[in-house]
Amino acid sequence: MGTKIHIFSGISKYFWIFTYFFVSLYPMKKEERYQRILAHFRKEMPNVNTELEFGSVFQLLVAVILSAQCTDKRINQVTPELFRHYPDARTMSKAEPEEVLEYIRSVSYPNAKAEHLVKMARALVEKHDGEVPSDMNLLLDLPGVGRKTANVIQSVAFGKSALAVDTHVYRVAHRLGLVSKRDNTPYKVEMALTKYIPEADIPDAHHWLLLHGRYVCTSRKPHCEKCELEPLCPKLLEGSKLE
Repeated sequence: MGTKIHIFSGISKYFWIFTYFFVSLYPMKKEERYQRILAHFRKEMPNVNTELEFGSVFQLLVAVILSAQCTDKRINQVTPELFRHYPDARTMSKAEPEEVLEYIRSVSYPNAKAEHLVKMARALVEKHDGEVPSDMNLLLDLPGVGRKTANVIQSVAFGKSALAVDTHVYRVAHRLGLVSKRDNTPYKVEMALTKYIPEADIPDAHHWLLLHGRYVCTSRKPHCEKCELEPLCPKLLEGSKLE
């Protein structure tokens, strides 16, 4: 009996040694990595949306512009009063940047953002009858609107399969091994992610990665001890931050 246990123990030992080297030599394929990570997010975050608070597409656009390099929490603190005075593009288009500035002083880069908001509102009134367009090129033509902002509007407001890449999405995508080191710009990360993420999941994938980065895989010190994706994570921390 003792001999059998000894033999079994030896076989078990070599099995795990073999498994370790096999996994090292043949890492998880990218398709499988995506499948398992997306399955986790679908289960854990089935109903997900932006944490920004807004009452219209225009207000969402304003909030997203303001949120650049600033927290959603801070934006939600300043927008209620801002929207009370300027609820739509027409009212904001009549304001001067100095007037809008009074309501957004506590956000990052308030002077530049106040100017962008007023110019954006005036462009909406002049070119789009005060309505926010859903077309990517028309969105990008608006003052203060970059690709990330346009993607958020397309996804959240219009339900399109657009994936915005901010600092959180960029960082988490690299750390989880979803993209390569060569994907060193937000646009490259966006293209790499949308290549493997099913179209139906793309609108939610932005929020999944963003929220995971905001609350779990944080920039300075990721909370690996409470991350359910830890067994799948290659922990590619080097070069994961968007400079």
